[in-house]
Amino acid sequence: MSVKYKRILLKLSGESLMGDKQYGIDPSMLVNYAAQIKQLIGLGTEVAVVIGGGNIFRGLQAADSGIERVQGDYMGMLATVINGMALQSALEEAGVFTRLVSAIQMQQIAEPYIRRRAIRHLEKGRVVIFSAGTGSPYFTTDSAAALRASEIDADVILKGTRVDGIYSADPEKNPDAVKYDRISFAKVISQGLGVMDMTAFTICKENNIPIIVFNVNNRKNLLRIVQGETIGTLVEA
Repeated sequence: MSVKYKRILLKLSGESLMGDKQYGIDPSMLVNYAAQIKQLIGLGTEVAVVIGGGNIFRGLQAADSGIERVQGDYMGMLATVINGMALQSALEEAGVFTRLVSAIQMQQIAEPYIRRRAIRHLEKGRVVIFSAGTGSPYFTTDSAAALRASEIDADVILKGTRVDGIYSADPEKNPDAVKYDRISFAKVISQGLGVMDMTAFTICKENNIPIIVFNVNNRKNLLRIVQGETIGTLVEA
């Protein structure tokens, strides 16, 4: 079966691992994502994953608890490593070879990020999970996704969200919001649509990496997108 995208970067939020929980990790969500990713590997698509840490700790909220911003950001990066370890375990339980890669050196549990090695893993059919963000404070995991997608020459970034694409306004607040099937980088910027933070978005724009925003809770969407169906919203030049 043919696929439209040979190499993808899947961006998952930490919150996507919570399921119906208020925080932490719902094991059923790990099993769900592992099964979906395994389908893509079976089609021959190379899969890299960047996962957030908001289900455990969010750096931007650290100031409310008296934690310095930089320290809070590093705590958030460590949260993404925990999520990465959990997803790696679920994938390996499903029979998928994975490599957990960390932008912060922690050799007992993850490989350091070396671009050529990461690409080699992908070429060998291993899922590469990029954790610890960019390794630097003040950058989100969206920025890490855009950066890693650029470095590994990904065909597309698939950004999983709770809604089924990009709307003219927040569809959860405004029932009259209009969904876009396709939209340009320039229009996203001019309308101030919150696809990704501006740093991440600029990296994608400058490196001509399309972004597809889709509802990750529909378990068939990921496979359908890779096979070329029009799902969610495509952002491109």
